[in-house]
Amino acid sequence: MVGDRLTVSLDEQSREALDDLVNRTGNGQSETVRRAIIFYAANFQVANSESDVDLEQYYRMLSGGEHVLLDIDFLHGLLDHVELENGEPSPEFQEVIDRVAEFHAEEYRTRFHSLEDILDWLSFCGFLSTRRAEANTYHVVFPTEKVKWFMTRFIKRSTEKLDFEVEVSEGVSKVLISEV
Repeated sequence: MVGDRLTVSLDEQSREALDDLVNRTGNGQSETVRRAIIFYAANFQVANSESDVDLEQYYRMLSGGEHVLLDIDFLHGLLDHVELENGEPSPEFQEVIDRVAEFHAEEYRTRFHSLEDILDWLSFCGFLSTRRAEANTYHVVFPTEKVKWFMTRFIKRSTEKLDFEVEVSEGVSKVLISEV
């Protein structure tokens, strides 16, 4: 195979990173750089987003067992089988969600500085999609009504300890969330 040749000037940080990858993978420099370019191209949007998503931190959470990748159909299946009392999930299930949200409220208090940061993170995790409506207001769309109920409850409780207030207005199929 004949390939294009490329000469690249590396700063010290890039040189150390390349050397580390070559040592860890056992591949040569050219193969490592080719794979890095392909990886960067495949992840360009996330790597260049203006959000405060820290992929390394997300990787550490996944590899440390704190979070798991969950197929969205699996989540829907779980939520479909939550026992309902008078159209609402059982008080025990709601209590579990509230406990998890309260735990995250402590984390969010020091980690996130705006509603946009939180919504970017939850969007990155796959729970919702957001679109800015105006300065500090966002249209939030969920994949199903049950995920909407679940995440709206979580957002309300996990943002209670922030330095700003979060206002949630529920519509039929989407939610309007504002930083006030």
